[in-house]
Amino acid sequence: MKSMSFTTPRTGQVLLLNGTSSSGKSSIAEQLLLVLDRPFFHMPVDAINAMRARRRTLELAPDELAATLARTRAGFHRAVAGMAQAGNDLVVDYVLSEQWRLLDCLTVLNGLDVVFIGVHCSEQELTRRERARGDRQPGQAATQLRQVHSYGTYDIECDTTTNSPRDCAWTIKQSLAQLPTPRAFDRLRTEFLSQPPQTPNP
Repeated sequence: MKSMSFTTPRTGQVLLLNGTSSSGKSSIAEQLLLVLDRPFFHMPVDAINAMRARRRTLELAPDELAATLARTRAGFHRAVAGMAQAGNDLVVDYVLSEQWRLLDCLTVLNGLDVVFIGVHCSEQELTRRERARGDRQPGQAATQLRQVHSYGTYDIECDTTTNSPRDCAWTIKQSLAQLPTPRAFDRLRTEFLSQPPQTPNP
């Protein structure tokens, strides 16, 4: 019997949407799948969280919960890398609300075609959306806002305060043809990875 092995001619592209909760990342991702020319996957961190046993998670002590969430996020970064290394194109929506998450992504996704996309929304509109949804802790997005966009550089940016998810998706698609050089992740590696690495705590 002839042995079979998998080879890929290229690695996949990673469109990394970074924004607070309720900023519209998932809605933009859904629209991107419709307008992009290649068959992208949508990989939200919420999907990874949903795989974990809910009942046992709720039973964890605070320190155990923090460690479990850190492992989940670190595993998510590696799942994204694995999918892209196998040649899959991805739209990833994430909340980089802790610096270690960014540093880990810079390391794990090194060598991949990452487009770093900032999804902005005004604090007033985020608060309104949280109230309308009813499934978010009040003030969560405003708290995240202080850190999420503090890294200072993106390849593409969009604002959902007044722009629809479809408009943002089209802006992103059109911008993919004229990305900056060097890319945001390369600039961030130069800035951050010359410093001592940070790891999840605990």
